[in-house]
Amino acid sequence: MTTGSPPDRFEIARLEKLEKIQSLGHDPWGQRFDNHEGISSVRERCPAESGVDGDTVRVAGRIRGRRKAGKLRFIDLQDQTGRIQLLFSRGDMTEPQWELVSALDDGDLIGADGPLRLTNTGEKSIFVKELTVLCKSLTQPPEKFHGLKDEEILIRQRYLDLIYTDGVLERMLKRSTIIDSIRQTLRTNRFHEVETPVLHAVAGGAAARPFVTHHNAMDMELYLRIALELHLKRLMVGGIERVYEIGRVFRNEGVDATHNPEFTMIEIYQAYGDYETMMDLTEQIVVNALKAIGNSLIIPWGEAGDQIDLTPPWPRRKYADLFREHAGCDMSDAAAVEAVATKFGIETAGVHPDVIINEVFEKTVEDHLSGPVFVIDYPASICPLTKRKQSDPSIAERFELYIRGMELANAYTELNDPRLQEELFRTQLAGLAAEDSMAKMDHDFVKALKVGMPPAGGLGIGIDRLVMLLTNSHAIKDVIFFPLTRHEDQVPVEKKTGKEKTAQQEG
Repeated sequence: MTTGSPPDRFEIARLEKLEKIQSLGHDPWGQRFDNHEGISSVRERCPAESGVDGDTVRVAGRIRGRRKAGKLRFIDLQDQTGRIQLLFSRGDMTEPQWELVSALDDGDLIGADGPLRLTNTGEKSIFVKELTVLCKSLTQPPEKFHGLKDEEILIRQRYLDLIYTDGVLERMLKRSTIIDSIRQTLRTNRFHEVETPVLHAVAGGAAARPFVTHHNAMDMELYLRIALELHLKRLMVGGIERVYEIGRVFRNEGVDATHNPEFTMIEIYQAYGDYETMMDLTEQIVVNALKAIGNSLIIPWGEAGDQIDLTPPWPRRKYADLFREHAGCDMSDAAAVEAVATKFGIETAGVHPDVIINEVFEKTVEDHLSGPVFVIDYPASICPLTKRKQSDPSIAERFELYIRGMELANAYTELNDPRLQEELFRTQLAGLAAEDSMAKMDHDFVKALKVGMPPAGGLGIGIDRLVMLLTNSHAIKDVIFFPLTRHEDQVPVEKKTGKEKTAQQEG
């Protein structure tokens, strides 16, 4: 029940019906309800001929619509698998059961038992013989007022979004299917799933600003992890040759269409592999995930009929070649690179040349990467955890996967030379602000490398972005159950429309 404000007239009306349910001898909050089936599987068994009783079935779900026609009552019932019509006939029910039907509202959770039948109008239906109240809803569905359109409400009250916005629940359930498919692909390839610490003494494995916390009992500063990498590599040193983790990582950075401060990543490491091994594995993961959610390898993108063909093998393009093609100069031409950087307002004074090159790459190249395309062979100086090419130490064996200009995966041939790793850490630390990641040397990781880590390929995939791609979603908040929002009292007054205020009272 809503607290902190008096009930509105809609809630008062529902409370009166709750009392009626109790007076009829029923628990308005429901009890255990065993042996019910998913609505989608029930629909498949409905007789094809109208007027013929099929199997007697038991279903449970939420009321999404009610209608009257003389001595008949119709209810649209929805569960996580689908929707079906319930038909109540006064002549088929006891008087107390018929009275119970009159105490129902949109949004209530109920159970129903009865035979399947196709109506004369061709509607698959359950002719209910017994009704069970499973939970009385005291809140009026939002569409009764204004429709559920305000994005602030959708994010803050995601449960309303899942119930009342078509397609949202289906998309979120596909997320679970995609993650399960990834696990199945990796099991097939003999990988072991592990769990590593979320609290780190040293923030490492990526260049990002961490969230800082404090452990009172041990009186020590800790960081919410910004990556999974360094602990997984320690496990490779310890003898787990194929290892992965799916977990939350945290970066104290901005929010936009493809970034949330808390997000889900998978990192995968395979001993005796390299970045080309990881390219093959990436294709396999994505293709299998598509199949798991019932998609073909050619998927829709956007609302204009655009499509993405994910049929492997995917092109592999060198970073330097793409730079030359879209920036209009060679990476080795410092003056030309600086001129392009200046044109785009990129700061160059006191900045390492390869950092400038990468910022120019982001400005000039990424939007052209419609993909899928593996961008390979990055400047080594911006890849401190990556093995260098034997033929050219200035180039790192790294790839990033781009699809429609969005980076989806990042992978390396992993650096396992402890002396070079320590040297690169020290170079990277120079001049970093204290609040940045890697502002402290992870000495234990270097110590682990000295024990000996096998040559390996490593891969990181942003799960949220992958789900965005495979479900044709264009904002990360659409594929995260509860994306980060400001506190409600931080929302500007002008954004709090009457619609939002109504929803707040209802919630």
